[in-house]
Amino acid sequence: MREFFGLEVENGGYLREPEGYFSWQHLLFVTLICLTAILLGILLGKRSRSRSYREKNRVLITAALLFDALEVFEIVFLCFRSHDPLNWVKNLPLFLCSVQAIALPMAAFCKGRLKLAALDFVSIFGVLGMLLGTYGAGQNYACYPVLSFNNVQSGLIHGISGFAAIYIFVSGMDSMRKRDIWITFSILTGLCAVAYAANVLIDYNYMFLMRGDGTPYDIVYNAVGGSPVLYPLSVVGLFLVYIAVFYLAVFLIRRRRGVDRTQPDDRQR
Repeated sequence: MREFFGLEVENGGYLREPEGYFSWQHLLFVTLICLTAILLGILLGKRSRSRSYREKNRVLITAALLFDALEVFEIVFLCFRSHDPLNWVKNLPLFLCSVQAIALPMAAFCKGRLKLAALDFVSIFGVLGMLLGTYGAGQNYACYPVLSFNNVQSGLIHGISGFAAIYIFVSGMDSMRKRDIWITFSILTGLCAVAYAANVLIDYNYMFLMRGDGTPYDIVYNAVGGSPVLYPLSVVGLFLVYIAVFYLAVFLIRRRRGVDRTQPDDRQR
């Protein structure tokens, strides 16, 4: 257990050699996490579909509390393990996946348009964050053994993120209204601005706005020649394009099915 938590090495670390990014151990581990998240999202979503909105929301509340509990535990534990009380500044929820620590509680506890916008944000980035944070997490699986605190904790929060997005859609909690697109754009752009400012102040790489660090963002980084201006703008631009494409896909599917989500519901009351 001391080795699992990285306590056998001074200031935190592991004695075991990492199995490697895209090793069969990495792929097996993250596939099990993603399949579990997807199956739970579908099963619980179908079970809750015919229930009241308040009952549906209880599952989302549980996911939000669990997500934030894991995030807080990680921050506190890594400060303890590194013997550095300021270690928390490099573990803030300013990555695309960990920002669900803010968005998911908003989706679970807020009301009105703020709740609807948070539901949209979780729906749009939940599955993407799960896939990028598991299959695409080269910065983790190249550095740490698969069965280690760093990777297990990361896998769990990314799994919860994907689960929440799938559950929201399957249970019928999703909103995805045209008039709320600007709110989702604003949330994403604001978070990127805060993350970039934090990167400059503490020399870090939140939202991977400074470099790719072995993730798929390296494709963008290499495409622009590592430009300190074009690279972050390109990453933010891709986020916004992804949001627009996601909304468009949902609108087209709903139009084909004749679904109308323009009327207010009890989420706004």
